[in-house]
Amino acid sequence: MSVACGFECVVVLGCMRWVWKRCTYIGNDDSATWPPATYDEFEPIPRLCRTILAVYEDDLHKPKFAPEGGYRLNPHWAVKHVAYKETLGNAPPYLIYLDHDNHEIVVAIRGLNLVKESDYKVLMDNKLGKQMFDGGYVHHGLLKAAIWMLNKESETLKKLWVENGKSYKMIFAGHSLGSGVASLLTIIVANHGDRLGGIPRSLISCYAVAPARCMSLNLAVKYADIIHSVILQDDFLPRTPTPLEDIFTSVFCLPCLLFLVCLRDTFIPEGRKLRDPRRLYAPGRMYHVIERKFCRCGRYPPDVRTAIPVDGRFEHIVLSCNATSDHAIIWIQRETEKALARLKEAMSAEAPTAPPPVQKIVRQHTLEKEHKKALERAVTLNIPHAVPTDADEEPSAHKAEESSRGVTTEATSLVEGASTSTDHSTDARANWNEVVEKLFTRDEERKLMNKEESSSSTV
Repeated sequence: MSVACGFECVVVLGCMRWVWKRCTYIGNDDSATWPPATYDEFEPIPRLCRTILAVYEDDLHKPKFAPEGGYRLNPHWAVKHVAYKETLGNAPPYLIYLDHDNHEIVVAIRGLNLVKESDYKVLMDNKLGKQMFDGGYVHHGLLKAAIWMLNKESETLKKLWVENGKSYKMIFAGHSLGSGVASLLTIIVANHGDRLGGIPRSLISCYAVAPARCMSLNLAVKYADIIHSVILQDDFLPRTPTPLEDIFTSVFCLPCLLFLVCLRDTFIPEGRKLRDPRRLYAPGRMYHVIERKFCRCGRYPPDVRTAIPVDGRFEHIVLSCNATSDHAIIWIQRETEKALARLKEAMSAEAPTAPPPVQKIVRQHTLEKEHKKALERAVTLNIPHAVPTDADEEPSAHKAEESSRGVTTEATSLVEGASTSTDHSTDARANWNEVVEKLFTRDEERKLMNKEESSSSTV
């Protein structure tokens, strides 16, 4: 009897400890050990949040939902504003904006529209779990949307980059659903910049705001030098390993879903999560905006921390009443504006120890070292399909050489109704379905490899 009572006490104490740890876990804990971000690297983020918000407008000349201070965009520099009636359900609405002030070509993609069936179709089309893409796994529906956008807009982007002296940066930015599309657009363009006039990787960037989990861990770390994720404190989406289609079909009982996911993940070891090659993660380098503190009421002046985490990459659900509100683009835009103002004040308050150009060079070297260490950390932890830094450069060079020779491969169409394969040397318009096919892993018979085959081949 005493043994049974003792066992019950242990179980009760264990449950109480779990409840205490889960209820006291806050978003601040995810980035507690990360270093602060600098003004220069964070400066584009509020501006791009405003550009994403501008996608929601019908007419930029007469905005109806402008944030405080306005969009600060020149409506005459908006090259294309594509709505749902033009995307035909293949991708979310987007805006192509030529920013002459900052020498940038910006492709801004809006987030999920809860009343649009086409957005749910993109989310629920996730069948790529059994075939590899660029050495990892990605969300199939988001990949198809990215390919559709490239088929439609690649010539426009190429023309803009060439006509502006081949010196402008090309930036893909998106929120929520759009962040996944933007991230996969970036991967494709980074591997095949020759299709857009030869734009180098150094001029390609992506900013995923409130990012969706859209790629496997090895890809998330591999492209951390060009993909940047922005997360407002307790945002639920980057932390939820549940497939996107399950999250948004359960949006009306989302708190219950998040609690059950939190309970389930308690019993999954961290090592098992890392070894799952099909588990998707938020992409790239993380910028975590912190504005609330434990057992404190109200919002505080926001701080920004940044890192390229490998293990502990926003793996814990935060049981917070702000988990959904922190996902809203309007709140992210407001808080990033405040955070940037704080960073600017801190920079001006510090005594200048070195000229600004020298500081930028030093910070750039620091970012490169952080990326290299993250890649090495992924190899150390035996992350599936992670490659060392020296081996990472070889595939990119091989793909560039292969693309320049105009090699065509057997293409299985990823977008329904795609055009027939043609010789790249004579076709002026790139068929991105064929281009992306080169990033899929195939066996010796040129068939797509599934999970089991690819796993056995790497052993």
